[in-house]
Amino acid sequence: MITVTRPSTATARQTTTGTNAGGRVLAVTRLVMGFVFLWAFLDKAFGLGYATPGAGAWVDGGSPTRGFLSGLDHGPFAATLRSWAGAPVADWLFMLGLLGIAVALLLGVALRPAAVSATLMLLLMWVAEWPLARHTDAGALTRSTNPLVDYHVVYALVVVALAVLAAGDPWGLGRRWTRLVGGRRWLR
Repeated sequence: MITVTRPSTATARQTTTGTNAGGRVLAVTRLVMGFVFLWAFLDKAFGLGYATPGAGAWVDGGSPTRGFLSGLDHGPFAATLRSWAGAPVADWLFMLGLLGIAVALLLGVALRPAAVSATLMLLLMWVAEWPLARHTDAGALTRSTNPLVDYHVVYALVVVALAVLAAGDPWGLGRRWTRLVGGRRWLR
């Protein structure tokens, strides 16, 4: 009879995210993804003039959801999502989600809750853009480049991979966080 022994959790974590090149690549990927979410938060909060003009800054009374959601012109959920545009609860949930995901990724903590939150947010954004449609409700091209896999799907998969591979350990606070939350694996 052949016996197979599994490495301990600590050993498995170290082999996937230790100080080797793979761990460093995961750390850089985690930091870049964290910056993607942080930049979206900062631009919407302070109107840095990229996706959000200065006059539309959240701190100056602008709505982070109004511009995007009010312009939806195709897809089966467009009307529902347009009705959410500018709603304070939608604005707060969106902004807190962006900031929470960014902080978790940048610090390397709570990557599992961040992965769930990011996946949900990105799924809603995918639904809002509805890349399955070729034409808007008015008949114009939607300019969708791929009907199934766009950057929302890729970002969600990357964040899930970062959580699964404990990418918060190298260059982050992942090991300390794991000790802090102990056996509550869903918080890691």
